[in-house]
Amino acid sequence: MRLIPVQLMVCLIIATFGASAEPTKPSASLDLARQINQAFIDVAEDVSPAVVVIRVAQKAGRFDLDDEDNPLWDMLPPEFRKQLERQREKQRKEQESPGAKEPPVFNGQGSGVVIRKEGYILTNRHVVDGAERIKVRFNDGDEFDAEVRGIDSQSDLAVLKIDPKSKKLKAAKLGDSDKTRVGEFAIAIGAPFELDYSFTFGHVSAKGRSRIINDPTMDQDFIQTDANINPGNSGGPLVNIEGEVIGINTLIKGLRTGIGFAIPVNLVKEVSEKLISDGKYVRAWLGIGIQALRENSDYRDLVTNITDGVVVTLIQTNGPAAKSDLKPSDVITAVDGRPVATAQQLKNEIRSKKIGSPVTLDVHRGGKNIKVKVKPDAWPDDTTFVVNKKSSPTEEESTVKFGLKVQAMTAELAERYGVNKADGVIITEVERGSAAERVGLRAGDIITEINHKPVNTPKQFRDIIKAADSKKGVIINFTSRGTSRFEILKESGE
Repeated sequence: MRLIPVQLMVCLIIATFGASAEPTKPSASLDLARQINQAFIDVAEDVSPAVVVIRVAQKAGRFDLDDEDNPLWDMLPPEFRKQLERQREKQRKEQESPGAKEPPVFNGQGSGVVIRKEGYILTNRHVVDGAERIKVRFNDGDEFDAEVRGIDSQSDLAVLKIDPKSKKLKAAKLGDSDKTRVGEFAIAIGAPFELDYSFTFGHVSAKGRSRIINDPTMDQDFIQTDANINPGNSGGPLVNIEGEVIGINTLIKGLRTGIGFAIPVNLVKEVSEKLISDGKYVRAWLGIGIQALRENSDYRDLVTNITDGVVVTLIQTNGPAAKSDLKPSDVITAVDGRPVATAQQLKNEIRSKKIGSPVTLDVHRGGKNIKVKVKPDAWPDDTTFVVNKKSSPTEEESTVKFGLKVQAMTAELAERYGVNKADGVIITEVERGSAAERVGLRAGDIITEINHKPVNTPKQFRDIIKAADSKKGVIINFTSRGTSRFEILKESGE
């Protein structure tokens, strides 16, 4: 068999398929994909130097995340809770064994982000709370001891401080979460499951998520994202395609669900600046319970000339609002002229108000718009309600609708029920299973108004109830265990 020279074979191939064919130019769509690809690469390279891995050695007997009283515990997926339980048991045995006085074991990890070149690092409170020692490590391997500069439990934020010595730190660019839009790219950088500097991306799924944690004292206005967030991402940044931090990753709702939550960076900036300067963040406080009008369908059906606002559900007896003209069942529509429609919007407006300086609330009450001034106080360490004693019912009561009995207030009844003598009628009996019991009324409560009309005698109470549409519902303002509240009362069986 005769062999064909290689050169001749090449010539044959060229002759067959065409020697003048040029490489195909990339399509416009492929070029766009390459640009997007490069944009993500640029974000990773730009932001990663400002991201740190946080290692924590917990104090003896302390393991914050699996504390049953910690509201974040319920947000963790079952498999991660089991992992933490095993870790806690291991830690307990180490502390009880001989040699438990040995140097602390770094058995907790999270993420953080540099916000000032002087060595200030932002993370979550739950990452470092209760820590005996803290170390932070940069993506180039440099590691530093850190101390807690300040903690804010209600936002779950903490600021750490390190001495960078000769190291030049790069601070992350902080964006504007108010301008963040649902649907835009969202990128998470952190250390999930001890896999340092993991980079995941998705989108901003929603904004203004509240009531994620079942704790009314928490300040929660989360950005929701489907960027993959896992345990260990806590405290790390959520950034946009510009490389700007738009939130601090904080919570997940189950593993691999694509439901994660980040604290908006505008709240982060507000809180962190005070933690750096003062070591704490002092919130203004009105001492009221609140709910969006749109979430209370029964009450929404009873109010007129208004479609949005925040309903005052209760007023704490020892709170600032108790010293004002504000009443339960009032609907707050604006704070110092800025409209509010949700509980979180009201919190956002009040949070940074100057302590002791009056704020003006636009209030809708009984079909009329009025203005009420309240002087906010500093949020107290103890916000529990005052609870008074109660005794057995009296004999001479007036029976009314809704399954309750009332009597005119007297000094004797006030003493018997352990309440302060005040205007209104006192409830002396609540029928089991009645409409009154269903809304939480009880003997010893003092009813002050019905449908915004004052009542001081059982006859007034009966007359107002008789004239009202009790099937649609009536608004009852009352004081219970020292706290002013309101409820909507309908006839039993409705």
